[in-house]
Amino acid sequence: MADWPIIVEPSILSGDFGKLAEEAKRAEAAGADALHLDVMDGHFVPNLTFGPRAVAAINRATKLFLDVHLMIYNPYDYIERFVEAGADRLTIHLEATEDVEETLEFIRRCGIQAGLAFCPETSESIIPKYLNKCDLMLLMTVNPGFGGQEFMPEILEKVKFTRQICDQLLIRKSGKTFSTKQEAHRTAPFNIQVDGGINETTAQQCIEAGANVLVSGNYLFGAKDMREAIGKLKTGTSP
Repeated sequence: MADWPIIVEPSILSGDFGKLAEEAKRAEAAGADALHLDVMDGHFVPNLTFGPRAVAAINRATKLFLDVHLMIYNPYDYIERFVEAGADRLTIHLEATEDVEETLEFIRRCGIQAGLAFCPETSESIIPKYLNKCDLMLLMTVNPGFGGQEFMPEILEKVKFTRQICDQLLIRKSGKTFSTKQEAHRTAPFNIQVDGGINETTAQQCIEAGANVLVSGNYLFGAKDMREAIGKLKTGTSP
């Protein structure tokens, strides 16, 4: 098991779009730590979902932290609208903008968290450049755009690499000497998120590799008991 808290975020993309408010409340009642909202523009990814108005409606229905994942080109142009709608974190894709650092900085200036996402084919060698620029790294474990895809196990190596870099950065910034990596993690874990094909089995693989934020859609919204399913993602067993 990990030495830091595991955060589970149901992806409302797998919920009933005719009952988004009710689905948000269901996730909250089941003990979700946050809600994951996938915004797709039909250009960066071959699918369309929803925009700021839907995010605002979900925000009115729940007190959950809203983690808004922007799978759109030119995300800078939409930041203020999603912030006004109630987003608590905006995650942009490295591949979707030429102004990555400027966009991340603007998100933070708006008073919310900034995340940076990487598609499966993007090299992990770019990750260290942006660790100080954001609050979360999202390593996609499927190709972005559709729910229900199979988990890509090769991304686990990227997760391990990112966690190792985070450990090194944390130790340098703190100026402290930690006896173990686990002690460093407990002090201030950097958020590493995985999204795509996350179920009871793959969640444990990701946690062992160093991820601490799990996004899951079909597994959670399709479960008979979402609370039990959330517990299984965190522990591998029923709560």
